[in-house]
Amino acid sequence: MVWNLLRCIAVLSLAWLSNSVGADEDIRIAVIEPYTGPSAGVGKWFTDHVRMAVDRLNASGGLLGGRHVRIETFDSKSNPQEAIVALNSISDKGIGFVFGTTGSNIAIALNEAITKHNARDPSSPILFLNHGALASELTNESCSYWHFRFGANSDMQVMGVIRYIAQQKEIKSVYLLNQDYAYGQAVQRLMRELLAQQRPDIKLVGDELVPLQKTKDFAPYVSKIRSSGSNAVLTSFWGQDLNLLMKAAHDFGMSSRFFTVHAHLFGGPAAIGETGAGRLVNLATWHANVANTPLADYASDFRKQYKEDWNYLPAKAAVEMWARAVSAAASTDTIKVAKALEGSRYDAGTGQLWMRPDDHQLSMPLFLGTFMKVGPGVQNPAEDTGFGFRTEARLEAEATTLPTRCKMERP
Repeated sequence: MVWNLLRCIAVLSLAWLSNSVGADEDIRIAVIEPYTGPSAGVGKWFTDHVRMAVDRLNASGGLLGGRHVRIETFDSKSNPQEAIVALNSISDKGIGFVFGTTGSNIAIALNEAITKHNARDPSSPILFLNHGALASELTNESCSYWHFRFGANSDMQVMGVIRYIAQQKEIKSVYLLNQDYAYGQAVQRLMRELLAQQRPDIKLVGDELVPLQKTKDFAPYVSKIRSSGSNAVLTSFWGQDLNLLMKAAHDFGMSSRFFTVHAHLFGGPAAIGETGAGRLVNLATWHANVANTPLADYASDFRKQYKEDWNYLPAKAAVEMWARAVSAAASTDTIKVAKALEGSRYDAGTGQLWMRPDDHQLSMPLFLGTFMKVGPGVQNPAEDTGFGFRTEARLEAEATTLPTRCKMERP
């Protein structure tokens, strides 16, 4: 009898200990970004944005009764195959949440692989919280229940830029220049379509796709743009392609205005500098000169900690909305968290964000800003350049939201 009593006490003690460990166990999330290669700077910068949001979350008490969130990073090397290798490792570790990622080609591969994995092994599904890859197909033709996007997709970006251009009556001709991969191709198609709809009088004098991050000298492209007589260039270039393009344009003394959507990304302002002053117009989810912004202290704290500019709202929104969904679900169960995310609304610092249930695309305000020397409207320079973005327009979410082509299959 004494033996049975001791055995019961031991079993109860082990159960209590197991529950206690479970309550204190970290919630692990994976971040897949390029940490080597030409996009390594952007990959680290995106990761720092996620880390900042996670640190704030942990400092406020964590989730589910005090559990902290722990980040594990994986290098995609800007290669879809390497990203799949990373995903396999994430699956083996039993991590259920993947944040990222730089490059729509990477995200498309991950989206497909995660969807297949979850169909094969429904007992341990993975959720993809995408804040960096913006190809429209990810929330249209290739939409998945397991994928949520927290950045404005390429359709939303192009809609915002074209709406602004439509009001600039001095623009009579444009040249399209995009990168030759899924995201750039999607942007190219929609640019053509929306220009024809909203400004049929504008003459399209050039339309090219450029190999992604492989061109070292953009002088030949700039020469063609200049010869075309274009007074505006529309481009979705990012990273070194955008930086080198702007340098070549400056060297050629081009007077055309450049309309972009990625000039604010890490390294962009510093590389562009005075070459873009007064003629580069950029669309973003936030910039440091947005009037009356509640995010000024957040951006300042980020700069003190990471010695980089903070301006990428989607990463903050992804972490905070995911955390709210975990709390609402009272669980880290992937399906329960996904259900809590669908239709959720949240203000991450710029106004109401809405995760559309139909396609898991976040709807959000956007800002157009001209790159200008510090002065009226530009009190906060980007990357210590002496230049920053002056707000030209705030676009409410309704102005850039388009119908979805998603036909989602639900578990």
